[in-house]
Amino acid sequence: MTARPSDSVLLTVTGRDGPDITARLTGLLAQAGAELLDVEQVVVQGLLTLALWVRLPEGARVGESLQALPELARELGVSVDVRAVPPGATPVGPEPLRYVVTAVGKALGVHDVHALTQKLSAGNARVERITRLSETPLTAVELHVTLPPDADPSALKRALLALSMASPTFDVALQRESLYRRGKRMVVMDMDSTLIRIEVIDELARAYGVHAKVAAITERAMHGEMDYDESLRQRVALLAGLDARVLHDLAANLPLTEGAQTLIRVLRRLGYRTAVISGGFSVAAEALQKRLGIDFAYSNALEVQDGKLTGRTVGTIVNARRKAELLETLASQEGILLEQVIAVGDGANDLLMLEKAGLGIAFRAKPKLREAADTSISAGGLDTILTLLGLTARELREVG
Repeated sequence: MTARPSDSVLLTVTGRDGPDITARLTGLLAQAGAELLDVEQVVVQGLLTLALWVRLPEGARVGESLQALPELARELGVSVDVRAVPPGATPVGPEPLRYVVTAVGKALGVHDVHALTQKLSAGNARVERITRLSETPLTAVELHVTLPPDADPSALKRALLALSMASPTFDVALQRESLYRRGKRMVVMDMDSTLIRIEVIDELARAYGVHAKVAAITERAMHGEMDYDESLRQRVALLAGLDARVLHDLAANLPLTEGAQTLIRVLRRLGYRTAVISGGFSVAAEALQKRLGIDFAYSNALEVQDGKLTGRTVGTIVNARRKAELLETLASQEGILLEQVIAVGDGANDLLMLEKAGLGIAFRAKPKLREAADTSISAGGLDTILTLLGLTARELREVG
């Protein structure tokens, strides 16, 4: 077989892995004057698959140039399949759209992977590489996929969202592969029902015996019968006269969401900036800031006189628009691009903040927010965000 100038050869090497297989094979190719066009290697449970796409010198014959290959393969204990790649095998035209799909679950079984890859295939997504992010058992994988240049990524996003919503133990995230995907530098989080498992205002109302009234106002706001600012004023007004010690005691014992401590600890060690931007109350937000080492905290301040709540807030209300403004201001202040910011929230008043960030994550949120956000987490804890950043279990162990 003779390779024409525009032809190339694909070598596929399989067998038990060894310390010098790649070095000796590439050494042989270097001696033959081959041009390396592409290379990919993976080892699974000690079994090697190595693909080398090369172009031999013009006019060279494969049999002559690689005559030492069979003997080397026997010596190394591997099999080598050599195939000519015809001209035109390299795509010409617009670059495909590149995405990363991250699947995280309590345990990813073959049925999960089948369902995921079936959705990708139906969405015309081609899987180029699959990488395990977890250790044993398999709980997280990352798939690098391509879509045709004219494809609609939103259709694939909806399909993957439907897949994850159908399973209580399985999250699937779709992210555009870009320079900024693993180059994030700031994570901004909502507090109530996101960083902590409760709604502080509900707990204060319950302690004061006005929970039913507060819940009724919340329900009206959720149905669009009043805006957030007015609903907050009316709910806070019902707390007038509550001993401020109740608020401080609650703030000192806030129940953290699963994975919150791990997330903040790892982010801090990796040099990320972290912030709480909440429509909740400053006493709680500042207690969390101190407890977890969060860099910034913005929230609503409750007015206190003579040791009791007055039923009023102080300063600008942190509503949906204010959350987005604070995120943008904070990123600018820290010299961080919006594309490098992750925003995490669970409610409708987090939507503008999530839209402003480079990656908006709906955390255990209602379907409407999950559909609007870039991606969502429902089965796992907040530390799932570290997996979405592409961090492996080994890397997380190194961070400690």
